[in-house]
Amino acid sequence: MTIDDQKKIAAEAALEYVQNGDVIGVGTGSTANYFIAALATVKGKIDGAVASSEASAERLRGHGIAVMALSQTGDLPLYVDGADEATRHLHLIKGAGGALTREKIVAQASEKFVCIADHSKLVDRLGEFPLPLEVIPMAQSMVARRMVKLGGQPQLRAGFTTDNGNIIIDVRNLDIENPVELERRINQIPGVVTVGLFAIRGADVLLLGRESEVEVLK
Repeated sequence: MTIDDQKKIAAEAALEYVQNGDVIGVGTGSTANYFIAALATVKGKIDGAVASSEASAERLRGHGIAVMALSQTGDLPLYVDGADEATRHLHLIKGAGGALTREKIVAQASEKFVCIADHSKLVDRLGEFPLPLEVIPMAQSMVARRMVKLGGQPQLRAGFTTDNGNIIIDVRNLDIENPVELERRINQIPGVVTVGLFAIRGADVLLLGRESEVEVLK
């Protein structure tokens, strides 16, 4: 079974958490795209979706699913999204697609966050994958210096602008021994809009596609 097959079965397993009349929070990225395709098969069951990016909103509309603004819906029963890394403690690194701020907002507004991923995303300790930060452009150099002091190697994601008009700094080689504490610490740096650590509000359920089954971690 390929990695894409593992993503697909994890995404399809997330349909179990969709209830009649729900408005669903939907994430961004290749695994989330598989969930959007699966959601389209039961779109008559839901009232609509809140997208974490313009790309996902466009894809949802293409499947005939109504896209709503979070300001209109209020809190959501369910958010489904992928991850770049995940631990058995359900702490995540997200943001490879650059939608981390909106992803974090929708996750925070959702009663249940179901994370879907192929098995390769499961790690014992976060940090092998570069940690993305969404940063206000004028703070780029200052935030980069702070990341160096924390032991990381920051690099501007060249030619990329977020849906919010900001930049992304990817930080490599961080020692993420305590994800919750590091998330709090980076959040306090002026100019950081969002850090791609989802630990303070991590996943509630992790669905991992394996060779022949979906492993469920809660």
